[in-house]
Amino acid sequence: MKIGNEDRMNTLGYAILSVLGRKPCSGYQLASYLELLWPAKHSQIYPLLSKMEQNGLLVFEHVEQTGKPDKKIYSITEKGREALGTWVTTEEPGYPIIRDEFLIKMYSMWTTDENNAKKLIQDRISKLKLKVTLREKKIAKVENEQVETVSEHFGRYVLLHRSNLLDNEEISWCHWVLKLIENSNVIKLLLGIISAGAFNKIVQGVTFFSEL
Repeated sequence: MKIGNEDRMNTLGYAILSVLGRKPCSGYQLASYLELLWPAKHSQIYPLLSKMEQNGLLVFEHVEQTGKPDKKIYSITEKGREALGTWVTTEEPGYPIIRDEFLIKMYSMWTTDENNAKKLIQDRISKLKLKVTLREKKIAKVENEQVETVSEHFGRYVLLHRSNLLDNEEISWCHWVLKLIENSNVIKLLLGIISAGAFNKIVQGVTFFSEL
């Protein structure tokens, strides 16, 4: 299927189609599922859903709820599936851009003291460990569904594993950085002791010669 200019959208749009291709869901649920693929805010998701609906890539149905506002359940259309399939086989231009505020802070550690630097890294480790733990529960749940390479759960399964591998690698890297900082402190301490010892020897030498 050739995608017309009116149907063209950003990567978030294809991520939405990918989620809806697995099962219909609300905009709120979409935001949760997209965390694994392409994190986005509700303010980004809802306007795009409206545009995609107008272009025939998805449809929705109103679901009445008691005691709270009605919600829309979105599902992918045949046109949406064809657009997604075409995009999947399109060559990716260049390399993906990864933006992570933590990396800038690490690069700028020289502006703070060692205690703050260590806290920054330790906080990162705690957050990563929590993410890994929660993800492991999701992996176990998918494994119980007997994942096959042709199933709709396979992509989610391998991406969950990929995310855990990357996060565990970063946890190891964070511990390595902490060890560098601690070793640096030990070296500074040893140099301080050596310097103090050398100073004492100088003082002792001056005192010895002055008594001659």
